[in-house]
Amino acid sequence: MDRRYPTSQQTDSRVVSPAMADLKAIVKAYDIRGIVPDQLDAEVAYAIGVAFAKFANAPHIVIAHDMRPSGPELVDAFQRGVLAHGVSVTNLGLASSDLLYYASGKLDSPGAMFTASHNPAQYNGIKCCLSGARSIGIDNGLREIHALADEVLAGREPAFAATAGTLNHVNMLSEFADHVVKFIASDKLRKLRVVADTANGMGGLVVPAVFERLVDFELEVMYGELDGTFPNHPADPLQTANQRDLMARVIAGGFDVGLAFDGDADRVFLVDELGQGMSGSTTTALLATRFLRLNPGATILYNLICSRAVPEIIAEHGGKGIRTKNGHSYMKQIMADTGAVFAGEHSGHYYFADNYRADSGLIASMGILGEMCRTGKKLSEIRKPLERYASSGEINTTVADFGKVIAQIGRDYADCTQDHLDGLTVDCGSWWFNVRPSNTEPLLRLNLEASTRDECDTHVAELLSVITA
Repeated sequence: MDRRYPTSQQTDSRVVSPAMADLKAIVKAYDIRGIVPDQLDAEVAYAIGVAFAKFANAPHIVIAHDMRPSGPELVDAFQRGVLAHGVSVTNLGLASSDLLYYASGKLDSPGAMFTASHNPAQYNGIKCCLSGARSIGIDNGLREIHALADEVLAGREPAFAATAGTLNHVNMLSEFADHVVKFIASDKLRKLRVVADTANGMGGLVVPAVFERLVDFELEVMYGELDGTFPNHPADPLQTANQRDLMARVIAGGFDVGLAFDGDADRVFLVDELGQGMSGSTTTALLATRFLRLNPGATILYNLICSRAVPEIIAEHGGKGIRTKNGHSYMKQIMADTGAVFAGEHSGHYYFADNYRADSGLIASMGILGEMCRTGKKLSEIRKPLERYASSGEINTTVADFGKVIAQIGRDYADCTQDHLDGLTVDCGSWWFNVRPSNTEPLLRLNLEASTRDECDTHVAELLSVITA
């Protein structure tokens, strides 16, 4: 059987082929992500498929892709590598990341989701998981997958299996939608008008499928056409500019709530009926109160850039709060270790024990809508007691040398309490901040919070002067 994708003729281990160099650049802390085809192409996808099949050591894996134009070719190459080495494939076709995680849990199968999430159109990537949607990151699998793929790219692919795996195409959208609805099924629902901006991403597929089961809610979808060129705005709702169309529509249409999804629909941000965006920290705090009401005394995780209000609210509601690093691979593992029922990140990722500890923007939406129905209050009223501090939001700056900048900031604030759980966090009493490199983009991220808006703005200006110096 011939190799499907030949690599460089040079197999000397001292020579790194362009594909191998690109592979080194695209294997991140908790996923694989790069520019197509310069860094990620069919040859690289094939090699990663072989590596994933060998590492996962399972008879079967599940694969899906988002709406990016490069997805089908990359998936085809990846699954050819998997099949050639005797591992069978269930191909879900177009799916959101949380649908892929659900399938991995339900089928008890390792999974690979082809997506670059919120990155621009020229990117694509792979989010990998083990059976049961268990996370894979650089410290528990990606490093090994990288090394195995390097061998394939260097012309040292393992022998093919005596019997190739089988390929099946399966649609699990309806089953997934039924699963999501279970998270609000016990609530007494009331009529709510909801508008969702799916940013031409996978929310355009999964959001209507869920809401058609919820007859009490009226749904309008903005930019619902699946289009990986993102013709309307970037699929990154963390940036307030990308929520402006939704904010305007909420007000103009008299909606009760707006939902802003990212490209692969595993993240969501909320907009209240006044057209005001709600941070991931506030959403985490609100969902924490819901899960502590349903699970008294439970453990809740929150990542280190969440507002100070989050651990305060968890404690006030009788829960145990645990602060963690950023990233789904870390969050899922700590959930498993601690038995946490829920975890939230300021970036809009929310994880649920009853969802195989995987994140889901839709399940988070169900929780918020459930609380609105239960309390009978407007979202602007529900959020008010949860927002106690002034925040900078996430400010991203292109920096040539992350280490040098972070070290300088550490020296400048040496009199304050510091930790290095993820980047550098500095606690200065009435205000604190975190600076850390992005795991997916060449950016330094700053998050700062203070007791007052004036104090927040003053210290943001201080930090930016150091970062941009």
